[in-house]
Amino acid sequence: MLQRLGFPDVGPHRRFVSALAIDALGSGVWMPLSMLYFLHQTSLSLVQLGLAMTIANTVVIPVVPVIGSLVDRLGPRVVMQIGNAGAATAFVLYPFAHSLVAVTVLVFFATGTRQAFWGALGPMVTQITRPGERELWFGFLQAMRNAGYGVGGVLAAVALTVGSGAAFQAVVLANAASYVVAFVLMLGVAGGRAVAGDASAERARGWWVAFTDRGYRTLIAVIFCYAMTMMTLNVSMPVYFVDTLGLPGWVPGTVFVINTVMIGLGQGLVVRRMTGRTRRRVLHAAVAFTAVAFAMFVAADSLDATAAAVLVLVAAAVYTLGELTGGPIVSALSAEMPPPEQRGRYMAASQLAWSTSAAIAPLFYSALLDRGAAAAWTGPLVVCALWLGLVEVLARRVPHVRRAVTNVAEPEPGAVGPTAEAPASS
Repeated sequence: MLQRLGFPDVGPHRRFVSALAIDALGSGVWMPLSMLYFLHQTSLSLVQLGLAMTIANTVVIPVVPVIGSLVDRLGPRVVMQIGNAGAATAFVLYPFAHSLVAVTVLVFFATGTRQAFWGALGPMVTQITRPGERELWFGFLQAMRNAGYGVGGVLAAVALTVGSGAAFQAVVLANAASYVVAFVLMLGVAGGRAVAGDASAERARGWWVAFTDRGYRTLIAVIFCYAMTMMTLNVSMPVYFVDTLGLPGWVPGTVFVINTVMIGLGQGLVVRRMTGRTRRRVLHAAVAFTAVAFAMFVAADSLDATAAAVLVLVAAAVYTLGELTGGPIVSALSAEMPPPEQRGRYMAASQLAWSTSAAIAPLFYSALLDRGAAAAWTGPLVVCALWLGLVEVLARRVPHVRRAVTNVAEPEPGAVGPTAEAPASS
């Protein structure tokens, strides 16, 4: 079934994939309920909860580079298990958090351990796969994550319908249990060990090593632009559709459904369609899809409600095509460009692009929305233009970007151990 949808053969990695699926399901249940849980189970106000989560999510950003160093020293599998164990502990303690300080500390701990999981995931996938098939794998994991979020969202809706304290506590404990199951499954996963490197050279390089690499610096900027356009789905679109265009409340929900279903069912097929095309050209297509969708959102402001709703839904599909084409490529590049023994630190640096965009996007896009329809999407269109220019700079600096997508794993190297990678540009 998965092969028919264009995904890779997961047979040799069933335990790993099962662990990720359970993790995604647990996260999907929790995300819609996180604020509501603390509102119902504590005496804190909405403003106090917002403050707690902002502090926790901001303070965790400097932890990300440290996680990258741990991945290189301990290996990605160990760090992923630390992340799952830490998240399970945090959720078990959530029912005992009632004060502002307690909530802030536990949210920081939970967020930090989730960063450990996600910071180690890319290096782990890169170790157990081979060049040529990584777009397939990263695309598959993105689709599986969306599917898990979708199913989890349905279960969260059930908990909200029940609305009792017992229902909320059951969600928290079930989420903790999901991390325990994922931890146990990861115990049987082969690979994911630390890659040996020259000890003296390693001592001379810190967590900032990725920022000394000109090519990887450019990739981080590309990922930041891509991430900023992806943030519009959660920040700009719901407010714009309802408050600016005056569309019915079902429109934002339908846009999320379109996005989730297209990624869940279409990601593998889109990656297969990339075969034979250079990564540079695929990134061009991602920018084009995204920019066209934003332009369609602007055009919807001049239409009546019915026509605007139709145009918005079509634009949502076009926007999702941008996500489908861009995501697997930037993930594969961030994994393949670093030297193997420094992959954790490099990929942690690329993760900072996502963390930074998550911090900037709400304020940036809210300010634009306050200025009307044209301003709301002119900003994202400027980001698209910058994204396109950076792709061209990246293609000149990094040979990986000029390679064609093959979707066929390269033969195993003669030596035992992780597949050798081309050195990062400098």
